[in-house]
Amino acid sequence: MKPTLVLVGRPNVGKSTLFNRLTRSRDALVADAPGLTRDRHYGHGRVGDKPYLVVDTGGLEPVAKEGILERMAQQTLTAIAEADAIVFLVDAREGLTPQDRRIAEALRRARAPVFLAVNKTEGMDAPVVTAEFHELGLGAPYAISASHGEGVRGLVEAVLAGFPAVDEEPPARAGVPHVAIVGRPNAGKSTLVNTLLGEDRVVAFDEPGTTRDAIEVEFSRGDRRYVLVDTAGLRRKGRVFEAVEKFSVVKTLQAIERANVVVLLLDAHAGVSDQDAHIAGFVVERGRAIVVAVNKWDGLDGHARDHVKRQVARKLGFLSFARVHYVSALAGEGIAGLLRSVDEAYRAAMAKLPTPRLTRVLLDAVARQPPPRAGYSRPKLRYAHQGGSNPPVVVIHGTALDNVPDGYRRYLEGTFREAFGLFGTPLAVRFRTGRNPYVEGRV
Repeated sequence: MKPTLVLVGRPNVGKSTLFNRLTRSRDALVADAPGLTRDRHYGHGRVGDKPYLVVDTGGLEPVAKEGILERMAQQTLTAIAEADAIVFLVDAREGLTPQDRRIAEALRRARAPVFLAVNKTEGMDAPVVTAEFHELGLGAPYAISASHGEGVRGLVEAVLAGFPAVDEEPPARAGVPHVAIVGRPNAGKSTLVNTLLGEDRVVAFDEPGTTRDAIEVEFSRGDRRYVLVDTAGLRRKGRVFEAVEKFSVVKTLQAIERANVVVLLLDAHAGVSDQDAHIAGFVVERGRAIVVAVNKWDGLDGHARDHVKRQVARKLGFLSFARVHYVSALAGEGIAGLLRSVDEAYRAAMAKLPTPRLTRVLLDAVARQPPPRAGYSRPKLRYAHQGGSNPPVVVIHGTALDNVPDGYRRYLEGTFREAFGLFGTPLAVRFRTGRNPYVEGRV
């Protein structure tokens, strides 16, 4: 069993930078602003023959009693309870602070061993800069620089010294759907993730912009495994003011790129906005399978529900291939059907389409409705094969295919979708015209 290392400290001491260093990734959002990380963020690392799980946490405010700081503190305390070892990070350049003392007092009650790391010591005399931190009574401090990597390996080796070597790699995720939850701020994305997991795994708060990073969480339901990705809300460009929020948007777009299925969460009370349509358009443009979930449905009367359904049909008409669910993330209503559609969309996105059957479906479609003539000739569609998945790509070979109109392409897309049950995923139909060997010899 791999040990779990939890990074703890007050805001802006470099926990996310150290997380990225330990996981050799850029998964945690990093900027020169306090309070950036608000949820538990998990990653895998290894030193020699010792793999480990590392957890990034939000800044710990032991005295926070309400609001977002209290929720962040609860997330951190949950991570501490799960820890096999705790790395308490402090800032060499700011020195020992009263908040550091309060956190140290809280960590003395933890069951896991605590290792004190003094960060940002690059270019400084380590014995001098760490001297005052002996006062915390947590053992000899380790001088490190998370951004430059100085002293980090020695710290991790010391943390892992009491754990046996484990011949284990990070769990394989082949065949495990990556599901990104996206939408505008305050649509209920974090609440939906917590409802699916059955625990308060990510911070859910009645305030737009609570989630700032893309948080990956593995979970199982029945015999199915998933990786859920809670993302920051996407606003219109003109309303993205803070640099931190701009980075959050980038993380959300990257999460869409890596996902197999995207759940577009809409707020029934706010209606369907142009921004929702823009988000959906980006998902389709990137070729990702999509399921639409209209949240907070339980709070609407019959007239309001009819109005929202008309908005979905009008503004998201280009998602006619996607399933639409009306749910309440807070009450857990409609969640089972939503997951069934996620499974269906994932199967469609990853479907294998045999060439003989594709060709039969193509020839039947042409027999029912031939492509329109272009000048004196009519395009000839001869056979089809699969050119990719996630999303599925159908490549059609023939002659004079440059003249096939977009309307006929859409007809073929609908035919293939119906024949193979490809609902929930975009489908690309591409034409490839064969070379005429007699053209070059003409005078």
